[in-house]
Amino acid sequence: MIYDFTLKTGKGEDLNLADYKGKVILIVNTATGCGFTPQYAPIEQLYKDYHDQGLEILDIPCNQFGGQAPGTDDEIHEFCTIHFNTTFPQMKKADVNGENELPLYTWLKSQKGFEGFGEHQLAGLLTEMLSKADPDWDKKPDIKWNFTKFVIDRDGNVAARFEPTADMAAVEACIKSLL
Repeated sequence: MIYDFTLKTGKGEDLNLADYKGKVILIVNTATGCGFTPQYAPIEQLYKDYHDQGLEILDIPCNQFGGQAPGTDDEIHEFCTIHFNTTFPQMKKADVNGENELPLYTWLKSQKGFEGFGEHQLAGLLTEMLSKADPDWDKKPDIKWNFTKFVIDRDGNVAARFEPTADMAAVEACIKSLL
């Protein structure tokens, strides 16, 4: 259950996810130097629009995809607040795949695997790049790239997984349906 996990904030403090019982949670692995980085703006808008109705956002910077989050936790936080005026909680930079992945991500991926990139203009590029590294990449639940999003319902269940190529309007619609 998601409420069994604890994360480290960007300041190194423990954040117990049990504190979010009864909330809708959007969990996203982010990077400051990615083509999807502009998604910080609509994510911040979701936070502004729905936080008072019970939405929480957990931003987990990750440097595993193209080295696109190279800074320290403080540098990443400063970048996000200066360029996107983010106000939602930012966690400590962490791995989302592999032997050092956050236990939270092991659980998330076990609940909702990869289902494709859809029709986004970058879908072909991501598919080509990932298939060169691993011919079976699309059969594994691993996080494929920055800005993969998981939406958790008020009961702590993974309601949806959205790849970075998903339309943010679909993410918003999912969140609204759960609030």
